[in-house]
Amino acid sequence: MEKRIEIVGLGAGDLEQLPVGVYKKLLHAGGGLFLRTKEHPVVADLEKEGLTYISFDTVYVKHEQFEAVYEEIAQALLQKAKSESIIYAVPGHPLVAERTVQLLLEYAPKEGVEVIIGGGQSFIDPLFSALKIDPIEGFQLLDGTSLLSSQLQIEQHIFISQVYDQFVASNVKLTLMEKLPDDYEIYIVTAAGSNQEVIEKVPLYELDRNVSINNLTTVYIPPVREEQILLKNFSKLREIISVLRGPNGCPWDKEQTHESLKKYLIEETYEVIEAINDGDIDHLIEELGDVLLQVMLHAQIGEDDGYFSIDDIIEVLSAKMIRRHPHVFGTGKAESAEEVVQNWQEIKQQEKGGVEPTTSMLAGVSKAQPNLLRAYELQKLAAKVGFDWQEITPALAKVKEELDEFVAELDGTAEGLLLAKKEFGDLVFAFVNVARFLKIHPEEALFETNEKFIRRFQYVEESVQRSGRSFEEHTLEELDHYWDKAKGKGL
Repeated sequence: MEKRIEIVGLGAGDLEQLPVGVYKKLLHAGGGLFLRTKEHPVVADLEKEGLTYISFDTVYVKHEQFEAVYEEIAQALLQKAKSESIIYAVPGHPLVAERTVQLLLEYAPKEGVEVIIGGGQSFIDPLFSALKIDPIEGFQLLDGTSLLSSQLQIEQHIFISQVYDQFVASNVKLTLMEKLPDDYEIYIVTAAGSNQEVIEKVPLYELDRNVSINNLTTVYIPPVREEQILLKNFSKLREIISVLRGPNGCPWDKEQTHESLKKYLIEETYEVIEAINDGDIDHLIEELGDVLLQVMLHAQIGEDDGYFSIDDIIEVLSAKMIRRHPHVFGTGKAESAEEVVQNWQEIKQQEKGGVEPTTSMLAGVSKAQPNLLRAYELQKLAAKVGFDWQEITPALAKVKEELDEFVAELDGTAEGLLLAKKEFGDLVFAFVNVARFLKIHPEEALFETNEKFIRRFQYVEESVQRSGRSFEEHTLEELDHYWDKAKGKGL
C-alpha cells in the first residue's frame, strides 16, 4: 500500500489567488484532506462548494507550547498515512514558516512515508506588495512563537509571523522592547493580498492590545535609522571603533598599540572592582563599558594589522566555554562549584597536552598580576599537592619568625636595609598564607583597610580645617586625637 502525504498551500489570501491545481486537489480529496487550521479565507469559500476536511484546530487548546502542538499534528498525519494517501493543507506555502511540514520531512523517511510538496502562494509576496517594500534592501522573517532578541537585526526590515493571538503578541512586544523604544512605530498586517487586508500602524506598546490579531497576522518592524536606538547594537560599537582607528579618526586612537594600552586595561579593571565594591550599578555599567572598549581597541588593532579580529576572539571564547563546561553542553557532571573548578583545571591541562616533567605547575600564575594576588595564587596551587600546613598554628608561627628576622635586619646599615627588604617580602608572604587559611582574600582585606584609612584621614583633615590651624601647627598627639575620634565614630 502506498504511504504518501501530499502537502499543499492554501495561499496567502482569497480563493482567486489559489492555483487551479491546488483548488482541484482540495475539492476532490474527500475524507483524506487534513487542515492545520480551518481559520483561513479560502476554507470558508471552499466550504460553500462542498469541501470536506478534518482540521487540527482542537489540538491547539490541548498544549501550552506550540512545539507540542506541531509534534502531535505531525505524528497524527504520519499515522494516518500508513493506511491511506492523504492531503495536508497549510496556510500560505508549505515551505514558508510551517513547522509541521519540517517535522514531517524529518520523520517521514523513518516511517517509510513519502512526502510530496505541492503548490501554494506564501504570504511574503503579498506582504512586500502591501507595504511597498523592496526585499533587496534586506529583511528577516522570524517566528513569533519562539522569538529571541538576539535574532533581531534592527537595521533590516523585520517580519514576524505566527502572531496568532494576544498572548503571542505580548511576548513579541516584550522581546522587541529589549531593542526598541516603547513608542517605536510598527505595522500590524492582516490577510495581506486578500480583500480582507488590513494594515494598521501602532506604537510598539499597543501591539498586544489590538483586537484584530489572528492567524493571518504578521507584524512588520521598519528598519531603524535613528542612531540613538542603534547604540545598543554590538555592530554599531564595532563600527565606531573602526572609525576612530580609521584614516579620518582620532589621532590618539590611531597611535595606540597593544603595548601602549596595557596600563589602561589595568586601570579600567580596578575601576570595575571599585564600582562593585560601592554597589553602584550605574557606575558598574559605565566601567564595564570602559573595559569592553579596551577589548574592542585591541581587536581593532589586530584587525588593522591583519592578525585577528573581534570575531576570532568571540569564536575562541565560545569554543572554550563549551569545551570547559561539559556538564552543561555535554554529558559531564558537576554537582557543585568546587567540582566545576576541578573539571575546568583538568580540561585545561588536557588542552595543553598534560604537564611536561620540566614544566612547573606554578608556571600558569601570571607575572602581570599584583604581587599580593600572585602570592595568594601561588600558595593555592602548591597547597593542591599537599605542600601546605594542615592547621593554622605553624602558619602563625611562621609570621612571628619572619617578623623577628625583619626586625633583626633593621640595624641602620645599607646592607641591613637590603636584607630587611627581602625579609619584609617573606613577612607579607607569610601573612598571605594565614589569610588563606582563614579564607580571607588578602586583596579584599587590604582594600577595606585602605578605604578605612581614607575615611579616617578625611575626618582628620576636616578636624584640622575646623580648628583654623594648619597641619604643621598641630602636634602628632593632636592629630592622633582626631584619628581616635574618627575611630570612635565607627569610620
